[in-house]
Amino acid sequence: MISTRDRLKLFFEKLPLEAKKSLGQNFLVSDHVVEKILDAAKSFSPVELIEIGPGPGALTDHLLSWNLPLKLIELDHHLAQHWREMGCEVIEADALQIDWSPLMKNEKLVLVSNLPYQISSSLVIDRSLDKDGLRAMVLMFQKEVAQRIMAKKSSDAYGLLSVIAQNFWEIQTVCDAGPRDFSPAPRVASRVLAFKKKDSLIKDRKKFLKFAKAAFAQRRKQLKSNLLSDTEWQNKSPTLLPQWLESRKLPLTVRGEELSPDDMKDLYFHFQLE
Repeated sequence: MISTRDRLKLFFEKLPLEAKKSLGQNFLVSDHVVEKILDAAKSFSPVELIEIGPGPGALTDHLLSWNLPLKLIELDHHLAQHWREMGCEVIEADALQIDWSPLMKNEKLVLVSNLPYQISSSLVIDRSLDKDGLRAMVLMFQKEVAQRIMAKKSSDAYGLLSVIAQNFWEIQTVCDAGPRDFSPAPRVASRVLAFKKKDSLIKDRKKFLKFAKAAFAQRRKQLKSNLLSDTEWQNKSPTLLPQWLESRKLPLTVRGEELSPDDMKDLYFHFQLE
């Protein structure tokens, strides 16, 4: 079987293009990493697939062999045109700008991507706001972002992204990838994470995101100061926040980063926001 690296070489011999830094194109060339991503995606028993940024097809060629409905989201016009000519359904657009609701009709939908790093954090938050649709995601991140996603409270990496991701997904590390696993080689290490959708009692996910943003508005400030500075929560904060902190035996000086994802959810409900 032809290697992923040789596959890339043959692809660009037929379609003479160069990776575009503006689009965050670092093409995967590691057979090992490709295999790990595919195994993780397959473990979710998908019946439909979406791939963001298929590029020259390190993942796409394998996904097509599964004979499942597959939609590709590709911003690069020449690559989008290539996959159209291959008979694929292609959405030529920025994955952060499209309306995802028409794509979310299947509860066994799995998203797979070697993500452009500049959209990775925003994509995770956006897809966390979808109540229905995706069953799972298998995504490549800059290692630093992956660490933020899975960070524990009070750690340097912990923040808004950690709270949102961990409230709506069960997350596991699939594998790490080094610069040599890509062409061109990025200057950073990478990590693949698998996300499985969690059931959640939070109905208004956008409101929860807004609440968490307020809690982390200024990292060095105390939680009470951040919430009191936000017009939407300031009337509830003087009474409800001290009550909740006392019930948890937490000081009034606590910061947002000292609350776990579950703590943030419980505080949100204590504020009777739903």
